[in-house]
Amino acid sequence: MSTTAPEVGEHVLLAIDTAIGTTVALGSRQGIQIAASDDARGHAEAIGRLLDEVFRAADLSPTQVTGVVAGIGPGPFTGLRVGIAAAHAFALGRGVPVLAVQGHAAVALDAFERGETGQLRVVQDARRRELFVTQFDGLDAAGIPVVAEGPTLMARTDYAERAGDLWPERIPAASLVLLAARRLAAGRPFDDDRTLYLRAPDVAQPSAPKRVST
Repeated sequence: MSTTAPEVGEHVLLAIDTAIGTTVALGSRQGIQIAASDDARGHAEAIGRLLDEVFRAADLSPTQVTGVVAGIGPGPFTGLRVGIAAAHAFALGRGVPVLAVQGHAAVALDAFERGETGQLRVVQDARRRELFVTQFDGLDAAGIPVVAEGPTLMARTDYAERAGDLWPERIPAASLVLLAARRLAAGRPFDDDRTLYLRAPDVAQPSAPKRVST
């Protein structure tokens, strides 16, 4: 799938996100090519295929990429780390920067660009009977969603539905590209290159082995 993207300008931006399934986008002056997999677990297996798909569709070479947009969450530890590691590996291999962008901002941008107005919340299943929630107050002068609150981790029992709540089925990688392009054009800083798990990872350091007395 492709969409137009005059805002990308001279940049060639590759976006990778694995917060919900796996989404990849490649944006250039000619447009944005998008490929996605809804497999919630097979991120590592999907990324290579999706990368090949967008480069073929755009008729571009990996050597032309000028920046790699990494979706930093919020999302589950296992899923996010695969996409972020892939973004870092690609950027390191090409000698280009990693441009960290929050996935919920991409969801909000997609909604505002479709005509949504006023305040909205992005609500995402965080498992363990919890939700990831970020609230936005429209777009600023550069066309970037304004964060009013979050992202936060909320117990499902505390959630009360509001008009304007968005439950994304995937993070729109094309909007990650547009967010990065707008930040670059406006000279805005990018998010800290830290994954937004919002809770401790699902893995723990093993305890010291017990001593066996003789």
